[in-house]
Amino acid sequence: MSHQVLARKWRPGTFSEMVGQQHVLQALVNALETGRLHHAYLFTGTRGVGKTTVARILAKCLNCDTGVTSTPCGECGACLEIAEGRSVDLIEVDAASKTKVEDTRELLENVQYTPTRARYKIYLIDEVHMLSNHSFNALLKTLEEPPPHAMFLLATTDPQKLPATVLSRCLQFNLKNMQPEQIVAHLTHILSAESVDADAEALSLIARAAEGSMRDALSLSDQAIAFGEGRLAGAEVREMLGTVDRGQVLEIVAAILEDDAATVLFLVAHIAEHAPDFVSTLDELASILHQMTIAQTVPDALDTSWPDQARIVELAARATIDDTQLFWQMATSGRRDVYLASSARAGLEMVLLRMIAFRPAVVIQPRAAAGEPPVKKPEPPATPVVREGGSEGAQSAATIAPRIDQTVPTDQTVSSSPHRASVSATDETVVEMPGSIPHSTLHGTSHSTSHGEDNPSAEGAGDSASIDHSAAVAAPSASESHERGVEGDRAVTTPPGQQDPLVQGQSDIRQSKPAGNAKAAPVVAEAPINDSADVRAVDEERVTLTALSPDRWPLVFDALTFAGILHNIALNLELLEVSDPTLRFAIAQADASLFNDRHPEQLSQALSQQIGQTIHAKIERVPQTTRTPASHRAAVAAQQLAEAEQAISNDDALQQLIRAFDGEIIPGSIRPNTADAGFDGQAAAPEDLA
Repeated sequence: MSHQVLARKWRPGTFSEMVGQQHVLQALVNALETGRLHHAYLFTGTRGVGKTTVARILAKCLNCDTGVTSTPCGECGACLEIAEGRSVDLIEVDAASKTKVEDTRELLENVQYTPTRARYKIYLIDEVHMLSNHSFNALLKTLEEPPPHAMFLLATTDPQKLPATVLSRCLQFNLKNMQPEQIVAHLTHILSAESVDADAEALSLIARAAEGSMRDALSLSDQAIAFGEGRLAGAEVREMLGTVDRGQVLEIVAAILEDDAATVLFLVAHIAEHAPDFVSTLDELASILHQMTIAQTVPDALDTSWPDQARIVELAARATIDDTQLFWQMATSGRRDVYLASSARAGLEMVLLRMIAFRPAVVIQPRAAAGEPPVKKPEPPATPVVREGGSEGAQSAATIAPRIDQTVPTDQTVSSSPHRASVSATDETVVEMPGSIPHSTLHGTSHSTSHGEDNPSAEGAGDSASIDHSAAVAAPSASESHERGVEGDRAVTTPPGQQDPLVQGQSDIRQSKPAGNAKAAPVVAEAPINDSADVRAVDEERVTLTALSPDRWPLVFDALTFAGILHNIALNLELLEVSDPTLRFAIAQADASLFNDRHPEQLSQALSQQIGQTIHAKIERVPQTTRTPASHRAAVAAQQLAEAEQAISNDDALQQLIRAFDGEIIPGSIRPNTADAGFDGQAAAPEDLA
């Protein structure tokens, strides 16, 4: 047969012709040049990475007629015999077919005899992990102390199956998988020498399908040449491999970024016409998202072997890091859903539609306009009971009744609320809901504003805010929060003289809220009292620019809403300067691992929408920051923990139990009871007692 396959025709004959594996080649070359040779070498790696090739080149280096060298001549008798596979002093053994101990003993009987022609008698045992335990035991002694003229070269794809006694007697070299760029470059060189036309897309598809194996890449190239009648085209290679059109997957990504579900379904239907593997479609999608993430974070590391690199960069610029990270996670985890779905196509469609449905928002959604229905209007559980405490009680009760269904959120809203609601009342008028908390817990200290009744748009905004922030009637009252220094989920208890200045500022801010019109009708549940509400703010539910300052920024932060990674970035920002309409922030280098150039714009949009005027945010990197919301939360948490530990140490009943049972409090087991609304910082129980 005159024709020779590419994998055999282009097998490297010297170390310089090898592609990759520099960590192995450098060690072998240095050993040959310095004469520090070992009697047993073990080469490991997946199929087609060059294990047997390296062993044969090493055999040439050892037996070349010019002497032991790292650059064999390839022309002498020994080199030619090894290259042609007819050298009597190179004994190649297929361990997969000779696994018995009798075969190994027969092999070792001839080890003592000197080479026939060459300098060394070399035993090349391929797939050595297939030998039986008895064969390994028979090989151990000879492998440890062979004759001076004998050398063992072992190759395996599964070194874990080799006994430790064998591994300890060999120098082990692990050959790595080829990178797609290396495969593409080598294929370009070979096909150019073979006068075969090949486009970049075809080479990229073959390199990816080879999965790091150069031999697989050459075999696929042979197949593609035959399929394409002497040329390699991307469409033909894709059809041969059964892979999905990468351009269509790119269009799917673009449609997802545009929230165009109809286009996504149309593209899936078009892909389904070619009967592809839908799991491979998800794999292709995940690969594109991976490249987009690299383009967003480290553009210089983007794989240049991709023919559609410009398209990937363009999509990466349209998406946020939140998008690509979430989409990649959905694509990889969605492979399981494709198998579990009623049909593979339905599973793929659901994964893609899930990406659209759960795409993170860059900024918060706008407030509901006046006259628009709220997102959800729960109905009251029963008719409210009104208790009159003053002369205006009857009038207040009549005003409260028709607004109950608009102010009381659902249980679902309550459970997901990051903040707790407060109840507003006028002249000691209290509304008690059946099945709710007693009226004693609903004594309000804050007053409703006049615009809540007189301005319909403000009322609509209040409804929207109650849904966005999930305010609940069953939450602790404002008076209780004020007494404990609590806002939202964070229970802050501070003894006199030890209070954090930022925590003290929260109490001052809450005390400075305007009382509003004394005749305004009370509201059963209003938007939560934010730490950042300013005395000069007209709208208590919206932070104003005047409320922002470097000292107040940690307090104002909890009244703002940010999404995804932007929230983490903002949490670690320090406000340096307020210059209407510019806000200058600083972020520490240690907290800037996820920060990129798009975050200032995103922060500007979020602040502009929530403050109600155009804001330009600037973020600069500094070595260290001090006044950040994260540091404030850490201070509050440390203060809570200190209070909890103090409460434990002052609990007489607990100390009696410790003395009676010879127990002890495990260090680090005390946690402040922030989940319990009744925690007052004076009594707590340890989690663990010994």
